[in-house]
Amino acid sequence: MIHTDYDRQIEILNSTLWESRALRPRIDEWLNNFETDEEKEYALYMLSRLMFFNSSNIRQLLKSLYRDLFQYPIVEDIRRTNADTLDANLIEDLYREELNRIRFLGVGNPSESGVHLLYYFRQENRISKDLFVNTDDLVIYEKDGNGNLQPKLREKYKEVKRFVFIDDLCGSGDQATNNTSNVHRCVTNLRFFAKEAKISYLMLFGTTKGIEVVRNSGLYDDAQAVVELDESYKCFGDKSRYFNDGIHKRDVAEGIAHRYGRQIWDKYLSLLGKDKAVREKIADEFALGFKNSQLLISMHHNTPDNTLPIIWFDEEESIWIPIFKRYNKVY
Repeated sequence: MIHTDYDRQIEILNSTLWESRALRPRIDEWLNNFETDEEKEYALYMLSRLMFFNSSNIRQLLKSLYRDLFQYPIVEDIRRTNADTLDANLIEDLYREELNRIRFLGVGNPSESGVHLLYYFRQENRISKDLFVNTDDLVIYEKDGNGNLQPKLREKYKEVKRFVFIDDLCGSGDQATNNTSNVHRCVTNLRFFAKEAKISYLMLFGTTKGIEVVRNSGLYDDAQAVVELDESYKCFGDKSRYFNDGIHKRDVAEGIAHRYGRQIWDKYLSLLGKDKAVREKIADEFALGFKNSQLLISMHHNTPDNTLPIIWFDEEESIWIPIFKRYNKVY
């Protein structure tokens, strides 16, 4: 029998925090992905533990990112280099000078959530649109004397002192550091063409491991998150915060999430024509989220692939019906 207590919890969450994303008919459709009543009850329990950040939450977090990780450190530096001045006008003038030599960038291509996030970031913090730049706009290609195309930093960015990447979630650190990503390519160009400029990676959420990967990559001068997700946020990890109710067993929940997560990827990759070896490798690695992240988090603008696939997978509804959708890359 399915435990109705979680129904009630989810009903309250849906009406207060979840922006009505999980109405009863949709929940029933999602639960039909699972075979047994025990699996459905565990699925409801995991859903009731999901952290959802609505539009208001995200906007407040973007204010915090700007104020705490960006503005305050600059103001403190201005005060320190001006004999600990308290002159508000002087601080404001010098801060504006500093701000005008900084550019903000999104993470990913223009269709991805990190870039869409910049719109809210600019709105909430009242920043001029002139201070935002697309990663692909930094470098132009011109022919040299031999007719070969050579990269060159656009003239208008040569006086920029700091480039700041804004991201919603850093899970594994892969997007910020993988040498196949457009972020890595952009940072590599900046390191070559703008050697004196500082490069920052600021995020709303970051796992402890992901932040460490970014910091240790040597690509960025600093990497910080408004909210750091420690090991307790790894759903089935030894330090998991999610299975302390005395009723639900972590290993049972993991078995359910892993079995269905693996099936989802295997079926999807089969549709794409991938061979068995490839399917097994990817299915094992991503059954519990990108690179085994095991998160239970969703946001107003998207659900990260670090979250359990049983929550969001929607590549093909004949395979799986999600409860919180993920909006994938569109090239």
